[in-house]
Amino acid sequence: MAILVITGTGTEVGKTVTTAAVAATALAAGRSVAVLKAAQTGVGPHERGDADEVARLAGAVTTAELARYPEPLAPGTAARRAGRAPVHPHEIAEAAAKLATDHDLVLVEGAGGLLVRFDAAGGTLADAAESLGAPVLVVVTAGLGTLNTTELTAREIRSRRLDLAGVVIGSWPAEPDLASRCNVADLPEVAGAPLLGALPAGAGALVPEDFRAAAPGWLAPRLDGTWQVEAFRVREAPPVRR
Repeated sequence: MAILVITGTGTEVGKTVTTAAVAATALAAGRSVAVLKAAQTGVGPHERGDADEVARLAGAVTTAELARYPEPLAPGTAARRAGRAPVHPHEIAEAAAKLATDHDLVLVEGAGGLLVRFDAAGGTLADAAESLGAPVLVVVTAGLGTLNTTELTAREIRSRRLDLAGVVIGSWPAEPDLASRCNVADLPEVAGAPLLGALPAGAGALVPEDFRAAAPGWLAPRLDGTWQVEAFRVREAPPVRR
């Protein structure tokens, strides 16, 4: 996959750290990687954005950011309030396609969920993925409530005839509760796509060298990693009471 669109079921689900893990794993496999942040919100002109964080964690990636807005809002709303031009889906697609000419893998990270609006016309990351014909990776939460948001996102992706590459749990707790453990089996079923990894909670706080060394173990072979859902499911299975 030359271009992979990475979205989430909402905000704060671990999209940026997952993007960094995918990038680090691809780099370790010898692939050249570019990371495109479609629109960065909630940061000032000289502050580090999500693409910068991916580069810090993953290493030698090319980064690009189409626009940034100071308020932590949906990109379309943030652009309007800042009096700045919005980012349109066709611009995201054009920028990703251009990066793909010089890189083995381009990761396009969205803002919030799949249908967060980028412009006044209601353009979304899903529209950009449609223009690119690119597969979509969905980052999800581990615990209670994730099945509903995951299935809703997956249904929208399928309704647009896009390829749902799979789902990744963006933050796996050190002590998973019953819902989280059960969701390891249930997430692929509701998504209609494979579970392609699980990042440990706090992964983004690791020093970059440790992050890069560990990242392949968090992701499945389809993402160049070594993580195996079967082994993970057995390890995290809830105990049987007798």
